[in-house]
Amino acid sequence: MTTRSFDAATGVVKLGYLLDGPAPETFTETVTLPVGTADTQTLMRTLELLHVVAGVSYYKVGAPPLVVTEDAFGPAARAFFDAVYTHGLAEYAYRNQLPHVLDLHVSTAGDPTPVSETDNSDGRPLSAVGGGKDSIVTLEILRAAGFDPVPFSVNPNPVIVSVNEASGLPALAARRQLDPRLFELNNAGARNGHIPVTAINSLIAIATAAWHGLGPVAMSNERSASDPNLIWNGHEVNHQWSKGEAAEGLLRAAVREHVGLTEPYFSFLRPLSELRIAQLFAAHTRYDDVVTSCNQAFKLHDRTERWCGNCPKCRFVFLAMAPFMPHERLVHIFGHDLFADPAQLPGYRELLGLDAHKPFECVGEVEESVVALSMIDEHSPVVDALRAEIPEEGWKTALADRDDVLAPAKIGSLPERYASVLADALR
Repeated sequence: MTTRSFDAATGVVKLGYLLDGPAPETFTETVTLPVGTADTQTLMRTLELLHVVAGVSYYKVGAPPLVVTEDAFGPAARAFFDAVYTHGLAEYAYRNQLPHVLDLHVSTAGDPTPVSETDNSDGRPLSAVGGGKDSIVTLEILRAAGFDPVPFSVNPNPVIVSVNEASGLPALAARRQLDPRLFELNNAGARNGHIPVTAINSLIAIATAAWHGLGPVAMSNERSASDPNLIWNGHEVNHQWSKGEAAEGLLRAAVREHVGLTEPYFSFLRPLSELRIAQLFAAHTRYDDVVTSCNQAFKLHDRTERWCGNCPKCRFVFLAMAPFMPHERLVHIFGHDLFADPAQLPGYRELLGLDAHKPFECVGEVEESVVALSMIDEHSPVVDALRAEIPEEGWKTALADRDDVLAPAKIGSLPERYASVLADALR
């Protein structure tokens, strides 16, 4: 990491990077925050964390053996950085066969100047909105409980804008622009792959909340985000690592230590399964024409194309929602009847653990998929075929596990007053 600048008049943050080696490359990332008026000390300290974490986008071009920052950080921040560059890049390392990435260490400039504590726990929550069922459930529960949440997103696309409009709540947004040189190198054959983008966007959200004098950032990551896809070289490879419980704890500790916020960040839905969240979403019909959890749709610019109908996310969410709403409503939401299409069977076999490993996507646990299938009453080509392939022992396990899958787990770092609100919503 090299230079960093911030313009309070425009909200523009410049983050500079150097990829050293025989042919050095420099990069400058631009993050534009919605202009705020609160004290900037907490903002500036958050940007120091962001500078290191956002560097993963440029690290992956060359995958050097060492990452160095000239800023000083304490032990919690250093532990967070090391995890971001190892666990957060594990899928990238696996796909590019770079085992050394799993043992990376981020070198910092020693211990920082101590920071004073800022109690932000009672402020209005900044509620991250991604356009899917999870963030909608969080937003609606917090609104119903009188928390007056502020919707927030990074680079909101038409889907997210539509969801914000449906909520009727004034939203904040930030912009993140990667250095164009990165795309030139990728097009020329440089290494590429998945990064822990949620860690980056989370710090942008914390910076925004701090600058606007708001309270904690409320994410909507569920418990299945902690479930790995596979084990490689003795390490867990988890596509959703930066959404998982371990990453959340490391980020919270780093921000508390380095920034001083007493309640910086948590995932409101952490105790819940994807299946229980789908059940909660079924009560909110106002979003049926705008909701999407399809990452392929995020690449489109047509608001009417919200679900591609042929990816792991579409398949899983269709399956998760199916037990909790009429089939006609489900098909209306997706614009596709995935259960009527036999071409979907190979993808569903992966979700159900019948073939290969869990897809590298933000999907629920295999157990959840089997339980969801066991709760569907209807007959269709896909559902009937899958039912026939599940072993008898699998059905017994699904029936035994149904209550556990739908019940909240005792995990996560929810502040007491937020935990109480979630408990009320589950009754």
